[in-house]
Amino acid sequence: ILKHTTLFFSHGTPNLAMVIPAMDHIDTVFTNGIIKTKTLHPALHVALRIAKITLNRYYSLTDESETYRIAMVLHPSYKLDYF
Repeated sequence: ILKHTTLFFSHGTPNLAMVIPAMDHIDTVFTNGIIKTKTLHPALHVALRIAKITLNRYYSLTDESETYRIAMVLHPSYKLDYF
C-alpha cells in the first residue's frame, strides 16, 4: 500500500485534499492487517501497530492545520463531510 501511495503522489500534481483520504485508506489497510493476527508473522503484526501509531500522529497534525481544513472544505467532493 505504501508503494502505491508513493507512486500515486509522485505522478501529476497532488493537492492537500488528496492527502487525508489517502491517509484514511492506509489506516484501513493497516487496521485490517492488524486484525488478521493469525495469518501474519508476529514481527509484521508489531510493525503494523507501529506504522498505525505513526500514521495517527501525522493524521492528528492535519487536525491542527487550518490549511488542511480549508483544502477539504473547498474541495467539491468533500466539503464538510470530513468534519
